[in-house]
Amino acid sequence: MSTHTRTTPGLGAGSASPGGGLPLGTLIAGCFAVCLAQIALAMPATLNGLFQEDLHPIGSQLTWISDAFLLPVTVLELTFGVLGDLFGRKRLLVGGSALLVLGEVVAAAASGVHQLWVGQVIAGLGAAALFPTSLAVIAAGTHTARDRARTIAIWAAALSSGGFVAPVLGGITGNYGSWRIAFVVVAGLAAVSTLISQLFAHNSSAPEGRSLDLAGQITVGVGMFALLYAVIQGPTDGWTATPVVIAYVLAAVFIGLFIVAERRAASPLLRLDLFKNRAFAVASIVAVVGMFSYLGTAYATSIRLGPIQHQSPLRSSVAFILLNSWTLLLMPLISRLLEKVSPRWVLGGGLGLIAAGDFIAATLPVGDRALTSLILPIGLVGIGFAFTVSSITATAVNTVPVHYAGMASASTSLLRDFGFTLGPAVIGAIALSRAASEFTAKLASSDLTAQVKAAATEVAHEGGPLAVNSVPATTPPGHASSLALEALGHGYSLGYIVCGVAAIASCLLALVALRSADGTEPVDADG
Repeated sequence: MSTHTRTTPGLGAGSASPGGGLPLGTLIAGCFAVCLAQIALAMPATLNGLFQEDLHPIGSQLTWISDAFLLPVTVLELTFGVLGDLFGRKRLLVGGSALLVLGEVVAAAASGVHQLWVGQVIAGLGAAALFPTSLAVIAAGTHTARDRARTIAIWAAALSSGGFVAPVLGGITGNYGSWRIAFVVVAGLAAVSTLISQLFAHNSSAPEGRSLDLAGQITVGVGMFALLYAVIQGPTDGWTATPVVIAYVLAAVFIGLFIVAERRAASPLLRLDLFKNRAFAVASIVAVVGMFSYLGTAYATSIRLGPIQHQSPLRSSVAFILLNSWTLLLMPLISRLLEKVSPRWVLGGGLGLIAAGDFIAATLPVGDRALTSLILPIGLVGIGFAFTVSSITATAVNTVPVHYAGMASASTSLLRDFGFTLGPAVIGAIALSRAASEFTAKLASSDLTAQVKAAATEVAHEGGPLAVNSVPATTPPGHASSLALEALGHGYSLGYIVCGVAAIASCLLALVALRSADGTEPVDADG
């Protein structure tokens, strides 16, 4: 759903090619793999309207389509990075691409939303392997800082290209074929990636000092899944429903166990000692909240254009091109800015642009279907994200001594992805909860007949306002669709406002609380 710019820690020389330079086949394999992973992540956002029409997801089931992919990426990305270091990165490239083939085929063949979830989870596992491994296998073939910087820039451009290609692919296939064809095309690209990696990628590894943090992996996985379940299911099942309460308790327990495990682990997933540094702790909060704001915006936009306004995937793709293309286009400018000014100013400016775009988007009437109305707000969010995602790791790394840079980069990557995962979950929960309450109140006070009210109430009970908004207008519950449309518009406008507030809060934190990171000497890790 978004463009992730990622930094993998510990990129040592590894096992470079005998010739002393980065093999072209390895560069192509790594870049194709990360482009593929980003396409698979971002493409479903343009298809939410078709999912609603074809699979009829009820309540929060639409949100799970996005987070079924994002959760394994967030939880397992760093572990796959370690596995590549231990057992060889070529295996992870081939295996990750193969998992994407399987996941996309399962999703394409889905007869219901539950099978689509399974496909998304499998594909997410593959992407979790490809994101860190694709960068590590490329960096391992370089020997100088200049060569490494150049190849990482190429890798980042390939990732950003995936964010641009995804909405185009989803829009065209969804508009002229079906959402299933979109998944088939990605499966085909994944098969090509598997073949390229198998035939041309050079293997590398760096097992020295690397070990798996199984306790940390299990506890953070269970804790994050429980938290997402509680947040996503709360509006549908009720915030005091037994499964939701149990999920919150499990989340608290397992996140607590994760903290205990990380304190004891020899090679932890998340270096808790870094948070003793106040500036790094603030930068981490900015990473989570800022990325939550961006992907929450992207999710709200996908629901507005698809299930609410029933716009075609091709028209919906225009908004996502606006969101995702700026990272690639502005990369040279942002790189120069980061060399000349403090990253916190670039970061703060980017978050300010995201906030401005969100607040403008919140004022758009739900009946306004003109794509031109989205150019300013979504363009601002896209430009703001380009500045934010390019500077967020640099900002965090600047807060710690040089020998902690790899750890800071890895921790920021994990926290940033956690923010991405929270975006759809929290904004979906807030918007649907607000829309459901408003629809229920307005339906009860409306002049509609008792028959229409009863029919609309039954549909809303099963699938919420989204379901009422999607039924034919000629049916009894369809007579209440205008009330559902209005309620959904207000609900997702609130979602934009929440994203805007999160972005402006992160902006102020970055500008005010990170002043100590501006100096030429990083602050002490224990300061």
